[in-house]
Amino acid sequence: MGVKGFVEGGIASIIAGCSTHPLDLIKVRMQLQGEIQTPNIRPAMAIQPGSVHSLPPPPRVGPISVGVKLVQQEGVAALFSGVSATVLRQVLYSTTRMGLYDMLKKKWTDPNAGGTMPLTSKIAAGLIAGGIGAAVGNPADVAMVRMQADGRLPPTQRRNYKSVVDAITRMAKDEGVTSLWRGSSLTVNRAMLVTASQLASYDEFKETILEKGWMRDGLGTHVTASFAAGFVAAVVTNPVDVIKTRVMNMKVEVGSPPPYSGAVDCVLKTVRGEGPMALYKGFIPTITRQGPFTVVLFVTLEQVRKLLKDF
Repeated sequence: MGVKGFVEGGIASIIAGCSTHPLDLIKVRMQLQGEIQTPNIRPAMAIQPGSVHSLPPPPRVGPISVGVKLVQQEGVAALFSGVSATVLRQVLYSTTRMGLYDMLKKKWTDPNAGGTMPLTSKIAAGLIAGGIGAAVGNPADVAMVRMQADGRLPPTQRRNYKSVVDAITRMAKDEGVTSLWRGSSLTVNRAMLVTASQLASYDEFKETILEKGWMRDGLGTHVTASFAAGFVAAVVTNPVDVIKTRVMNMKVEVGSPPPYSGAVDCVLKTVRGEGPMALYKGFIPTITRQGPFTVVLFVTLEQVRKLLKDF
């Protein structure tokens, strides 16, 4: 039954999303480090060499330091800022992508080829499922990024959303309904990449391990294949994730031009102002989060499938 794949994927995604939320929050904070907030000055021109106004670059802060500082300044509960948005995002985005991927996989699997399908077909299924899932879940994604980033702003500039519903309602009221799909092109592109790289590579790693006889089909295989899939997904998607975070989090003042006119403008300003490696800001927490998230996701998914196999 087609609905079964959506239910299984949704349950696994919610559990994985909530359990790794603090790591995702730290990743977002790191991706916003060093962001130049002056909208009318190009980062390359913002500080002239030898200028009396030149400021030393901010020191690099690692994920542990970011986490410790966050707890010290905002409390332990801050590690779960925006968790309601994470739950809604998983319900909308991940349930859709996991269910669609499962449907496409079943439809495109060739029974004459041992019940498997080529890697190219898995990637295509991931691209389609990820893109549709992201379009559905974008409002929750914007709300999640803003709620996670709010604590780093000065108290007078914080949005102080009470919940994901409050965030979405206020965004629609204050900035227009279209603000709920701000950065949607980035979200869709990222989701297509992460779904294709994560789900397709998990299936491919798992099938290879079983075919080669390295391990039996059990917890060890699931953990190994899922961690490898998480690493692949992190490498592929981190640059898009950085730009997505910054575009979604930007504060647009009435009567003033936005800090970024779009994704390409954000890429150019980020690279000019902070260097090309800025696109991999937050990579350590990304892989630190992506690895456990993917492991929890697929291990939980395999267990849920066993529980629901008779339904």
